[in-house]
Amino acid sequence: MGPVLAGVLQLLALIGALALAYIPLGDYMARVYSSDRHWRVEKWIYKGIGADPDTEMRWPAYLRGVLAFSAVGVLFLYLLQRLQGHLPGSLGFAAIDPDQAFNTAASFVTNTNWQSYYGEQAMGHVVQTGGLAVQNFVSAAVGIAVAVALVRGFSRSRTGELGNFWSDMVRGVVRILVPFSVLAAIVLVACGAIQNFSGIHEVGQYMGGRQQWNGGAVASQEAIKEIGTNGGGYFNANSAHPFENPTPFTNLFEIFLLLVIPFALTRTFGRMVGSLKQGYAILATMATIWVGFIALMMWTEFAHHGPAFEIAGGAMEGKEQRIGVGASSIFAVSTTLTSTGAVDSFHSSFTGLGGGITMLGMQLGEIAPGGTGSGLYGMLIMAVIAVFIAGLMVGRTPEYLGKKIGTREIKFAACYILITPALVLVFTAAAMALPTPGDSMTNSGAHGFSEILYAYSSAANNNGSAFAGLNADTQWFNSTLGLAMILGRFLPMVFVLALAGSLAEQKPVPATAGTLRTEKPLFTGLLVGAILIITGLTYFPALALGPLAEGLAS
Repeated sequence: MGPVLAGVLQLLALIGALALAYIPLGDYMARVYSSDRHWRVEKWIYKGIGADPDTEMRWPAYLRGVLAFSAVGVLFLYLLQRLQGHLPGSLGFAAIDPDQAFNTAASFVTNTNWQSYYGEQAMGHVVQTGGLAVQNFVSAAVGIAVAVALVRGFSRSRTGELGNFWSDMVRGVVRILVPFSVLAAIVLVACGAIQNFSGIHEVGQYMGGRQQWNGGAVASQEAIKEIGTNGGGYFNANSAHPFENPTPFTNLFEIFLLLVIPFALTRTFGRMVGSLKQGYAILATMATIWVGFIALMMWTEFAHHGPAFEIAGGAMEGKEQRIGVGASSIFAVSTTLTSTGAVDSFHSSFTGLGGGITMLGMQLGEIAPGGTGSGLYGMLIMAVIAVFIAGLMVGRTPEYLGKKIGTREIKFAACYILITPALVLVFTAAAMALPTPGDSMTNSGAHGFSEILYAYSSAANNNGSAFAGLNADTQWFNSTLGLAMILGRFLPMVFVLALAGSLAEQKPVPATAGTLRTEKPLFTGLLVGAILIITGLTYFPALALGPLAEGLAS
């Protein structure tokens, strides 16, 4: 079997698995967020945190809950890292430096999971499991909660109430993420991923020095890392490390895990708004972009010319032999079109155009299918923009799901789509203009510029993957990337929840002969076009200086 055929067959198997999980998981999540009953363990949690789960919240109160909970998470994780040297199970590692502790705390609380450190050489068991793994669960649950609040904005009328943040967040953890992660961790352990709390032990000599490895609860953290579209790994090599991702099967299984909830949430959306066809239209948009990007990536990585590439069956630099070009391409596209950021190969070693595809996936806003929750609300914002554009074309007030998209709503949507590009481009320009940040680049020219553009695209879009050539463990990058993560996570949420509140207050308008049918293939095509055009106009000049210049020159 040739490598191209193997890659295509793995893609088809992945699509089949996602299709099988789509309806049961999507319907289950709709029931989770529509139920008025609380589990006993949830009642204990509400009592412990002093929250009333039955109190409905308007969007400012919902937002305050998101921000307060996340702020406490940043502070707790920062202090945990700064006190690591005094904690049991630290494996002898010292406290994390202040700038790196801030960066890591911001990273994991914002579901970014950018790592400017070697996990196996910096973080002990307590920080890994009691700090980072906990945030993997709750940051993902926060994203789903905000998406559900926006869906309620579309489904409710003449009320500004969007549900209860504490109830939505707790249910996401208890009813979805924890049980799913337990099952996934069992599969990973059965397939060879490690799960222990062993210390550091020597495994042999390497280049004249001692080679040491430490153990950890790797399988359980790997499970929620993918399911919650987090991406932070126990080891610096991330999912290219055999302790995290031992076989081709686990590689495909991990891709399934990072895609299944974001795709299934479109079914949840359709169920909650009372029209499954609307969910299918959003699903079709996401799937079209995802499959298209995978096809482009495989083409760039398999079709590169030269004897070495032909002998290897493709551009093998930076890729694991046990995984291959096809599976690495699927993983790279899936992890950058979601907010996962996990890697089983190194994107800096991809061909010039291949690296550009991973970058563009993040710059789209990671909405195909996107992160847990963030992908759905990002795509719904783009749907609002698309119906607004269609309304301008025909001279009619745009409507989506029976709600009018007026001046207020389009301002919220416009602010949402402008925030992240502004963060990416401003921080990239500052890093290139100042004298010291450029010293962190391993490469010069277009590839060196791509390293910095990729870093800020990853941070502001809460992805977390890196171009693997940039030394980001400096005060400048730890501080500015941390700031980009926080602003890129929470400023868009402000406008998402404000839009949800505005929509929930409206009275639905009946569909007429002139209403744009947003469940039809025509709207899917319009939505795909709007996403690609808006992103292209925003990022094309920067991409032309980096991956496009490198790809066309090779």
